[in-house]
Amino acid sequence: MTTLADPVPGGRPGDVARATALSGELAGRGVHGIVLSYVDTAGVGRVKTVPTAKLPAAATRGVGMSPVFDTFLAHDAIVTTDVLGSPDGDLRLFPDLDELVALAAQPGWAWAPVDRITQDGERHPGCSRTVLRRTVTEAAERYGLEFRAGIEIEWVYGRGDVPDGEFVPATTGPAYGATRQVELSACTAELLAALAAQGVDVDQLHPEYAAGQFELSVGALDPVAAADRSVLVRQTIRAVAQRHGLRVSFAPAVTAGSVGNGGHVHLSAWRDGVNLHAGGDGRYGLTAEAESFAAGLLAHLPGLTAVTAPSPASYLRLQPSRWAGVFTAWGPEARECAVRVIAGAAGGRGREANVEVKPVDLAANPYLALACLIAAGLDGLATGAALPAEVTGDPARLAPEEAAARGVERLPVSLAQAVAAFRGDRVLREALGPILADAVIAVREGESAAVEGWDEERIAAAYRWTY
Repeated sequence: MTTLADPVPGGRPGDVARATALSGELAGRGVHGIVLSYVDTAGVGRVKTVPTAKLPAAATRGVGMSPVFDTFLAHDAIVTTDVLGSPDGDLRLFPDLDELVALAAQPGWAWAPVDRITQDGERHPGCSRTVLRRTVTEAAERYGLEFRAGIEIEWVYGRGDVPDGEFVPATTGPAYGATRQVELSACTAELLAALAAQGVDVDQLHPEYAAGQFELSVGALDPVAAADRSVLVRQTIRAVAQRHGLRVSFAPAVTAGSVGNGGHVHLSAWRDGVNLHAGGDGRYGLTAEAESFAAGLLAHLPGLTAVTAPSPASYLRLQPSRWAGVFTAWGPEARECAVRVIAGAAGGRGREANVEVKPVDLAANPYLALACLIAAGLDGLATGAALPAEVTGDPARLAPEEAAARGVERLPVSLAQAVAAFRGDRVLREALGPILADAVIAVREGESAAVEGWDEERIAAAYRWTY
């Protein structure tokens, strides 16, 4: 279980002794350094590393890092808000010892996610992991709810022996084809072994639709741990691929005009060990609270896309009739709807039932995405929101008058449109707090300005190896 207490200067009770013991254990296993990992507002993983012997010091005093990264763009340009983006100041990175793990695909290294606090020991308002933890804690205190979450991971394998920046698929087989599994069997077998060694519960690994594309699904966890796991799994995929002479891209669109990489989020709300998405009197076994939670997700989707689809490349992926979920529609097992209700298989519905949000990709900061999704769902629960009529098939095929009658609308078609919707969504902005919400807006506007006038292929190429 992930630590749900904020870090404090001097360490939380027991942290220093535990860090000292872990340091000795890791050193005895040949681990020389520890990666301290977080994700910035643009969705890029940033790190500092310390020698293994310095883990107790990191647990006691943290490790310094500038707050300027809260307003970095994906390509390292810097924008500013009235609070963030200055070269001044410092923060402390505190590792979560519950999530520390030796990296099987990077011998000599361990990994831990961090929380960031100020020099005075206060929560840093720009720390997305802290915001998600606060959101989960407040949901438990106010509604008695816990959540389980899982983030699907899609990526493409590219050959590593081609000119820098180019993409040539590392497999030749068809979508979902056995040929792909055979061609990359050594790499994917090592990936499964590495993830198992790191304690990652993998549900599925299979070839996907686009050229060179694979997908991996992991078991559901509490939201903070689910976001941590998404970051760790991607680090592991990349490290294993490199050992096999391959490159990987998690970018929303690796090439223009084709199906992109998603990061669909699965969420379920629980109270006293009971899944609210199963066994209810509503449609498809939903309880009234689960229906309202799903309705909240649906209502806030336009603004949510600024967080869940945060890159200019995201909007190359968010196209109709590609299973990306680009309309404000929901349905049971409806893969073209933005919100898909999953009842689960007979005999396992109490464990498996959940709601899937599809317009999400892996350019998203997973902590920000989950915090905003939970906030949107809780708003629906608080207001008793009702789900509209369900949609089956492809919403793109609805006649305009029928779509309007059902409340089915196209989600933003550009990052600029998504930012405008986010600006107008009080619930989402309040969930992040004014400082982080302003950073989201500034970074998204900076990304939009950076690609103004570019064609789709140039945008895809620019972000191809960023994520």
